[in-house]
Amino acid sequence: MSSHTSITPEQAADRLAIRELIDAYAHCADRRDAKGQMALFTEDTRFLVYMDATAAEPTQELHGREALAPVFDNLNTYRATTHFNGQSTVSLDGERASGESYCLAHHISFGADSERTIMIASIRYLDEFVKQDGEWFFAERRLMVDWTETRPCAP
Repeated sequence: MSSHTSITPEQAADRLAIRELIDAYAHCADRRDAKGQMALFTEDTRFLVYMDATAAEPTQELHGREALAPVFDNLNTYRATTHFNGQSTVSLDGERASGESYCLAHHISFGADSERTIMIASIRYLDEFVKQDGEWFFAERRLMVDWTETRPCAP
């Protein structure tokens, strides 16, 4: 059995706020709220996508909050999505923090022949967080795709 170290009420509040930030990201994605999703990031954020988590270089690298709009808007190509956030770890360092969180992302599409498909992606996010004016934001988010599966899906 692992032992737990004591944390202050402030650290507990920071951990909860960071978890709520992670969950807000998934909620905004599933509700197609690109503006809400973008607001979770710092103005000078970095967002890196690794479609192959073992790759040394990202598939896509974006700089600045405004650069995120087309990426988040791309979710509109799917009929529906559901992101299930799983375990996460966070290391606090004053007004900064880092963490890793897991997510299973489900994406429903309809093909040209009206066949419904589901793509499931096992994703890990490697995050750098910053606290600005008492609120936590993503300063950097690395989306790591560990695996995907696409198959027909009956309604």
